[in-house]
Amino acid sequence: MRFVSPILKRIVYPGLSSAGYFSAGSSSGLAAITYHGVLPPGHRLLDPVFDGSLITPESFRQQLRLLKEKYTILSPEEVKIWCREGGELPCRAVLLTCDDGSLSNLTDMLPILQDEGLRCLFFVTGASTVNTRSMLWYEDLFLLWLRAPAGRFSISGGDIELSGFLGKVQQRRRDWWNAVKRLSTVDAQTRRRVIDAAYSYFGLEDSLTFLLSTYPQTERHVCLLTASEVQELAAAGMTIGAHSMTHPVLSQLPPELVRSEIADSRARLESLLGSQIWAFAYPFGDPESVTPAVVDITKHLGFDAAFLNAGGGLGTYLPTHALPRVHVNAGMSLAELEAHVSGFYEGMKRLVRQTPGGGSSMSVPVPTFYSTKRPLTPRANQSY
Repeated sequence: MRFVSPILKRIVYPGLSSAGYFSAGSSSGLAAITYHGVLPPGHRLLDPVFDGSLITPESFRQQLRLLKEKYTILSPEEVKIWCREGGELPCRAVLLTCDDGSLSNLTDMLPILQDEGLRCLFFVTGASTVNTRSMLWYEDLFLLWLRAPAGRFSISGGDIELSGFLGKVQQRRRDWWNAVKRLSTVDAQTRRRVIDAAYSYFGLEDSLTFLLSTYPQTERHVCLLTASEVQELAAAGMTIGAHSMTHPVLSQLPPELVRSEIADSRARLESLLGSQIWAFAYPFGDPESVTPAVVDITKHLGFDAAFLNAGGGLGTYLPTHALPRVHVNAGMSLAELEAHVSGFYEGMKRLVRQTPGGGSSMSVPVPTFYSTKRPLTPRANQSY
């Protein structure tokens, strides 16, 4: 189906949107939407993959206005009540969420949300509970992998060794993701030692220091919120959720480290904000990163809701500790967004999977708890 995708995006989705087809589709359930921040004015493209989840402020505003016009945007608190008490959701219900806690959430997204009279559930990591400017470790590693000299390498950092060959960009991206999974098997301190060893091995300064010296928009482009900025975001009426301490691939970690990644991030945020943290977003949030065992930990820790980053849209099954979401990316048009939010896209994926010989690039392997059965009356005690 790869050859079909451009036709869907450029012809089918706009045509169906103009004809009002998406508006006439499923109205049941909840479509949670995931943002990751917006690009600052005057930004430069660091890498299409690195920047693939960031959109322009103009696109963000246009998307919010489309959602306000055609859907019922709920506040995070309304969704919290539904998770706790169950019952029917409003027709064509939508929840706005944003992952990772980049500085642009405060400097660029918040003013637009306030202008549009909307509230968002922002998921931040433990790095945003201190007043030190930082960036996500795996993004730091990504930029290092792009800058490192070509050739074979072998880096040792305690019990972890990274080795391979750095060549063309596509190969570097694949090698980087393998390194992310490898480094996600260990605790944060060991992970940091390996990354520092990599910088020393390649003779490069760390990515944040390098960017700060060469790129004026660095902070709003790649940096995370600090503790005082999280407090400012919450004081402006936004809701804060937990996103783990260090954003590893949780499926790669031992259970005791998974639990501490999740529990410690909530504890630190509750101490910082003086209020309960009721929602969690799984780092990465894709089928490879979230297993039933990981989902069980969020349930046992007492979160009211936990969010995936795949499979979302109206009409999808809504287990409260594996809530699907629609992931917004940089190239998503308004018509494509509506195709996802309305449930049309997920419906097509189900149809492809059910059609004999329909295994295609649209049909992503999905664990059982990503079930896409249509909900009747979603309840807070639903199991995956």
